Amino acid sequence: MVVSADCRISLSAPSCLRGSSGFTRHINLGSFRNGELMGKNLNLPQLRSSSTNFSQKRIQMSLNSVAGESKVKDIESEKRDPRTVASIILGGGAGTRLFPLTKRRAKPAVPIGGAYRLIDVPMSNCINSGINKVYILTQYNSASLNRHLARAYNSNGVFGDGFVEALAATQTPGETGKKWFQGTADAVRQFHWLFEDARSKEIEDVLILSGDHLYRMDYMDFVQDHRQSGADISISCIPIDDRRASDFGLMKIDDKGRVLSFSEKPKGDDLKAMAVDTTVLGLSKEEAEKKPYIASMGVYVFKKEILLNLLRWRFPTANDFGSEIIPFSAKEFYVNAYLFNDYWEDIGTIRSFFDANLALTEHPPAFSFYDAAKPIYTSRRNLPPSKIDGSKLVDSIISHGSFLTNCLIEHSIVGIRSRVGSNVQLKDTVMLGADFYETEAEVAALLAEGKVPIGIGENTKIKECIIDKNARVGKNVVIANSEGVQEADRSADGFYIRSGITVILKNSVIADGVVI
Repeated sequence: MVVSADCRISLSAPSCLRGSSGFTRHINLGSFRNGELMGKNLNLPQLRSSSTNFSQKRIQMSLNSVAGESKVKDIESEKRDPRTVASIILGGGAGTRLFPLTKRRAKPAVPIGGAYRLIDVPMSNCINSGINKVYILTQYNSASLNRHLARAYNSNGVFGDGFVEALAATQTPGETGKKWFQGTADAVRQFHWLFEDARSKEIEDVLILSGDHLYRMDYMDFVQDHRQSGADISISCIPIDDRRASDFGLMKIDDKGRVLSFSEKPKGDDLKAMAVDTTVLGLSKEEAEKKPYIASMGVYVFKKEILLNLLRWRFPTANDFGSEIIPFSAKEFYVNAYLFNDYWEDIGTIRSFFDANLALTEHPPAFSFYDAAKPIYTSRRNLPPSKIDGSKLVDSIISHGSFLTNCLIEHSIVGIRSRVGSNVQLKDTVMLGADFYETEAEVAALLAEGKVPIGIGENTKIKECIIDKNARVGKNVVIANSEGVQEADRSADGFYIRSGITVILKNSVIADGVVI
């Protein structure tokens, strides 16, 4: 330990970092500025005393190997104790890039995979990691998200003595209290007091998650790596190629894994300047050439004291983690990079949503909801099995409670409670399903009146399309975007075209014989 004249503290004890791929790096710990931690002056004599005591303890351990091994096991157990971790899931902003799927719902409430919602991914990862203290910060269109959380997670007892709490943006007394969430960091700052109550006395680290990503991760592996490294902040990262690099926060690291610089969504020359040799992450030379950038997943671990110090005292006006808190902190604190060497996708745009859904039908898929050891949980709906009559299914997923009659479904996702009529052809299509059933009598009555029931009418052909919930698509409809239109607002007619994909709006009606 070194204490300089300006009260800068440098802890130089080496530690090991292991990413999800199993490679190892040795890293030095970071520093604090201005002699303060959580707003309190550091007692230098006390620190020297602590250092001396620590050295004495190490000597004592070396004299008793049996006791030493026991202590090591206890330390390892403490580092994996999920009771000392709380997670905050960010409910996302307005979701403009996922519009119109976010027209009436928050991003984490967007359905995916036929039977799930995006929020189910981080929630399930928390459950499977043993983390049972979860906050979800919401602001935009949160009604359906709150309803899903209440049905899926607040009544099944999987959190034991923990909790799941949705925290909506609110206004409080005072000038600053009049503002809604200004960004990811500001959202956490407005609820910083939660970490001072009795329920948070055991919390040592805070896990910051996004509610619109698709991946399966043991967060305690990440937390354990963070603690072993001694880092103040850890960032989960993936190597990425040129095509998508500018969509993410990029970082440069040294050969020990310490983040040297961080740039949020750089373009042009700034992007090129962030290229690195990713063999340091354990990639082969060929893989490193294809993926020369290190991208942040937007998944962070903060020491609780460090997080509160950054938000309240060090950067009290910073609104965003990716563009402000992380880049600023990399210059002053020890920020560690943790390699996540598995499937991960940011479901931030209509195109990425569409592609990620259809990728679930591949053989084998890069990501699968079928994992008995680490399942993805969702709301229990008590729906019956799907009924399929005289239909042909090719590389598709059919969710429960659906009715398919004499149709062809190819490379598509069919959501819960879907009805697909006779001679319908679906190709490269994502149906989100329905929230309720119409009885046979109701369907017959609608048809008799010349109206359109929920689902897809007979003789309809659809490709490269997203059909939102409760949509009514009539008979003899063709949805193919044959002219290759990339962007169009046809909301008055019940649809948009985004990135060349036709999106049928929730609760919309596409009349018989319409051609799109």
